[in-house]
Amino acid sequence: MTISLPESKPAGRHAAVPAGSLFRRVYAPRTCDALAFSMSTYAMPLLVLATTGSSSLTGLAFALEWIPRVAAFSLAGALVDRCGAAIVCFLASLARALLVAAAAVALVALPRGTTETITVMALAAVTGTLTQFSFVANEAVGAIVSRRAEGQPHKVQSVLIGIDQTATLVGPALGGFLLLSGPTRMLACLSVLSFLSAGLALQTPPTPLRGASGDEGRPGGGMREGRETLRSLPALRLLVAGLACSNLALGLLQSASPIIVVHGFGRSPAAVGTLWSAAAASTLLAVACCRFALDRLGLWGVGVISSTVAATACLALPQAPSYLGYTALVALFMAGDGGLTVVLRTLRSLIIPPAAFGTTLSLTILLLLLPFPLAGIVIALSPPSYLTDVLGGCAVLQALALFVTFVRLRTNPVLRARRDPAPASA
Repeated sequence: MTISLPESKPAGRHAAVPAGSLFRRVYAPRTCDALAFSMSTYAMPLLVLATTGSSSLTGLAFALEWIPRVAAFSLAGALVDRCGAAIVCFLASLARALLVAAAAVALVALPRGTTETITVMALAAVTGTLTQFSFVANEAVGAIVSRRAEGQPHKVQSVLIGIDQTATLVGPALGGFLLLSGPTRMLACLSVLSFLSAGLALQTPPTPLRGASGDEGRPGGGMREGRETLRSLPALRLLVAGLACSNLALGLLQSASPIIVVHGFGRSPAAVGTLWSAAAASTLLAVACCRFALDRLGLWGVGVISSTVAATACLALPQAPSYLGYTALVALFMAGDGGLTVVLRTLRSLIIPPAAFGTTLSLTILLLLLPFPLAGIVIALSPPSYLTDVLGGCAVLQALALFVTFVRLRTNPVLRARRDPAPASA
């Protein structure tokens, strides 16, 4: 796939494919952080449900977990561009490890009741914020390495997404299993993973650094730069808009699934972990297929197939008759979502200028994650008996958004390109 990359010269150093193995310097750090990310995302609502027994507080905790994540992106992207991804990931992971360890000790000492609930809700918000700093840093490393990978960026991105989905396979099941013996063991495991992530972050390759400028020194300067870059990339802007609508459906599923599985189907918290592990397994299979499909169908073809699968599964979810049927449909939805993620990340690594990557990445992720706190608020305000109706309405919105997105992108040359038999230099 021969594509001209729009590059602007950064004021610092360029990162190349790192000396030494990709596994040691890229994939291993990504694995530890992704597993910590997965446990933070999926186990925290379960922790709140286990300690409070309230579906409203579970939805509120999901919103509180994501609102600080969204708010952190502008600062996270600017820090990655100014300081480098390695130091940002190290500090964020270390702070998360220390805070989670302190919370594990506090939950042992605190009596059950309001104080314990406040502690758990605050922990969800703080870990969500710190997790996003390390996520932006790891995304920057992955994008820089993939665009230097000898004309095959989608293969590096497929490995990175495979790592993320393997973590999603292990994290929810591990968190749900550990919660059966109480929250302390789950939090202790999350703290250990965060310490490992902090240690491994220091060996990641350098990312392009941007010197200080007057615009970056003003409030919102980094976000303004990201907004200008995104405005100049219409294909990325349109794809982000479509996937933001799809993420509203995903956020509703993540927020409502503990309530539906535990209260609706009468299963244990461990069954919620099993649900998301099955979903991650299907996503891994979809990502593996995408590595080969992209060579033949291009980004647009894979995107159309993935969006069709995701929309069809989401439309069928409100009619799921049993836990097994619900699990199968969620797995199918996540398989389609995994294909869309490959398309987005590959396009993002191809066309965003490296000198503005951190700020533009932060803005795109911000737009993609805004639906998650909204989903938590919707679930908190919705009576449990109306959850299926809420999911059905969102499924219709998702299907329409994805249809419009890929119809408008059907003539885009970057998405319609296919890789040449001989790898071309990127």
